[in-house]
Amino acid sequence: MKLQKDQKDYIVKAFHNLREREDFVNLLNYAKKILYGEKTVFFDLRQLTYYSNPKLGAKRYLMFQVPKKNKNLRTIHAPVRGLMIIQKCLNLILGCIFKPTKFATGFVAGKSIVDNAAFHSGNYYIYNIDLKDFFHSIDQARVWKCLQLKPFELSTENELKKQDEKTFLEVVNIIAALTCTRLQVKRLDSNSIEKEVFRNVLPQGAPTSPILTNIVCQKLDFLLSATARRFGLKYSRYADDITFSSLHHVYQNESSFLKEIRRIIQDQGFIVNEQKVRLQRDSFKQLVTGLVVNKHPNVSKKFVDGLKIDLYYWERYGYERASEFFRKKYKKNKSQAKDNVDMANVIRGQIQFLKMVRGTDSPVYIKLDERLKKLLVREPTPQIER
Repeated sequence: MKLQKDQKDYIVKAFHNLREREDFVNLLNYAKKILYGEKTVFFDLRQLTYYSNPKLGAKRYLMFQVPKKNKNLRTIHAPVRGLMIIQKCLNLILGCIFKPTKFATGFVAGKSIVDNAAFHSGNYYIYNIDLKDFFHSIDQARVWKCLQLKPFELSTENELKKQDEKTFLEVVNIIAALTCTRLQVKRLDSNSIEKEVFRNVLPQGAPTSPILTNIVCQKLDFLLSATARRFGLKYSRYADDITFSSLHHVYQNESSFLKEIRRIIQDQGFIVNEQKVRLQRDSFKQLVTGLVVNKHPNVSKKFVDGLKIDLYYWERYGYERASEFFRKKYKKNKSQAKDNVDMANVIRGQIQFLKMVRGTDSPVYIKLDERLKKLLVREPTPQIER
């Protein structure tokens, strides 16, 4: 959500002038008024105390699973409505205070996978690393500590704050407790062996988790970017997807570079997903966050061909019959896909994605978009969002 300058300035000033827990409640209510309008029902301290109670456990989050691209399941912990609203307001506040590092491209306003991919285009070597269980790798203690450092500074480092040490730590405690929950997660023991333990961590599904990952990962970005610069490489991170690129080869097994970045990743509390580590040379198709980057960010030929086929079936056989073909294909490619998925909405979304990647002047985008518009005029579908 784009804020007016005076709104953002007020939030920044109010945050840095927090003196009581009630001040924090008032700031949340200011954010809630922006998000939900003047007639919204405001929070009170009892609600924050209730939802920051870790003993509530499953009462604060609803757990469900969604399919991944590899057809495995991803577990989501979505906050119940009351906590979700608090977290959305808190997310708005954190977004006014915090500016991500230039190396972070995921969960950043104004940036997308296109920006991340463009940064690495035209290089001979692309090296990708995926971090395992990214959100669950971040403990509440790390969130608690980051809130005491710049730019938040909810600490007791100066004389003014020493007078309110207990109050400041209470605010830090409330924010950390509102954004984390107790889950069974994997951690490396002293022998670098994965063990299952219970920890208070960032849940995947909370509105505040994405920005908090970027806050916690500031040091990771600083260390990995410095290492990349020392070896003459480019570095970026899109959430848990880390990419290095270069014109020279430093990715040999047991190379000094690989040893250093793996040490940094482990020291920062993350685990490398070995199944998703890959080195891509320019003689083959190179992918960064799902986009082809050999010359410039682009979608794959398979993506465009699929769009052309779907539009051809619609033109040739009509919407209802083409939808039958489409749902069978969609169900095959998307595990647990809904049977009533609307073909027109999916095609429209894919064409808009093509526009984002290739630009509005792309001949391929223009032609496919014109075909879709003609079909919608000829055979309008009530489900599609105009």
